[in-house]
Amino acid sequence: MIGENLLGPEPTRLPAEPHVSDALDRGEPIESVVRANPDSPLAWALLADGAHADGHEIESYAFARVGYHRGLDALRRAGWRGAGPVPWSHEPNRGVLRALFALRRAAGAIGETNEVERLTEFLNGADATAIAQIEASGTLEGRG
Repeated sequence: MIGENLLGPEPTRLPAEPHVSDALDRGEPIESVVRANPDSPLAWALLADGAHADGHEIESYAFARVGYHRGLDALRRAGWRGAGPVPWSHEPNRGVLRALFALRRAAGAIGETNEVERLTEFLNGADATAIAQIEASGTLEGRG
C-alpha cells in the first residue's frame, strides 16, 4: 500500500527509574521501594515476584495487575499507541516487561487461561525474546 510504514511503529524506550534502581541497589525492602515509587512497574513486578516465591498466588496476581497498569501508563506517556516493540535490550523497559510476565504467571496460577494467552501475545509482540530473557534471568535475583 502506498504510504504504509512497512517497518511498523518505532520501538518504545522508557526513561530510567534511578530512584527505584538506587533503592534496590541499596538493598531497601521492596515494600519500601513500592511505597516511595508507587508508579514504578518494576517495583510492583518485584513485589509480585516476592509474593509468588512465597506461594501467595492471589497477592502476586494483585501486585502484578497494578504493575501492569503502571506499565501501560508509562508506555503511553512514552508515545506507545497500544502496539509495537518494547525492546528488552533497553533496560528501563524491563520493569514493564517483568510486570507483564508476572501477571501472566499469576494468571496461570489462578487458572485465568484467557489472560495467559492475551499476555503471551502482548509479550511476544513487545519483544519476542522477553519471556525467555525473564525466565533465564530469574525474578527477584535478576533485575537486569
